[in-house]
Amino acid sequence: MDKETRIHLIKKLEVAELDGDKAMIDFETGKYFLLKGAANDIWDIIQEDITVGDIINKLRAMFDVSEEECMEATISFLENLKTLGFIEAIN
Repeated sequence: MDKETRIHLIKKLEVAELDGDKAMIDFETGKYFLLKGAANDIWDIIQEDITVGDIINKLRAMFDVSEEECMEATISFLENLKTLGFIEAIN
């Protein structure tokens, strides 16, 4: 995954807001997830197709973080979402 990779959400989850965090439920698997911090923002950003580079630009506008640190953390989170089958990464 790199800056040019397009992220496409393939699995919509039920999401509830809890004190600034997001609780997400995957009814197909019965698993639930809690998103905190920047993960909330990434989830909101990927509701429509977007490139990894654009995600990073949006996050850097919100947070005081280096491009390298932002890219590393963002790609790690997106890889987890991909492994769970929530997104597809299109090169």
